[in-house]
Amino acid sequence: MLDTSRDDVTVPTPAPEPRGCLFALSQPPLMIFLGVIGALLLMAAVHDLFLL
Repeated sequence: MLDTSRDDVTVPTPAPEPRGCLFALSQPPLMIFLGVIGALLLMAAVHDLFLL
């Protein structure tokens, strides 16, 4: 007789995908921090260019 049981068959589970840089940049606290740092650099550059 033909054995049709599936007891010994294992289904491979997909490996979790690593999260990259785009996932990190989608986080609001990081974007707020980078925005503040960017604004400070912009203000320093404008001060150096136009006021000194």
